Amino acid sequence: MKRLVWLALALVVIAIGLSFAMLNPAATELDFYFGRLALPLSLWLVIAFAIGALLGMVAALGIITKQRWQLARLRREVASSRDELSELRKLPIRNSP
Repeated sequence: MKRLVWLALALVVIAIGLSFAMLNPAATELDFYFGRLALPLSLWLVIAFAIGALLGMVAALGIITKQRWQLARLRREVASSRDELSELRKLPIRNSP
């Protein structure tokens, strides 16, 4: 069900993007420091979206890496604790005098 909702949402976004591209076919010139480039407005928006998505992934990469390291460390601690508990369970119980 969740996939179906995401698929429907993606199709709606694509349909809106295509209609926007068809309504705005004129080329828009963008002036860079090193030159000018004329592309349709819809293509500029796609380029801006892609650059933003890439920058967002790069920004999140540090957080994700840190969380994976913490997860690996915690898994090692859990495994160590389980091993220790298993060894403690093997020890005989001593009665106190």
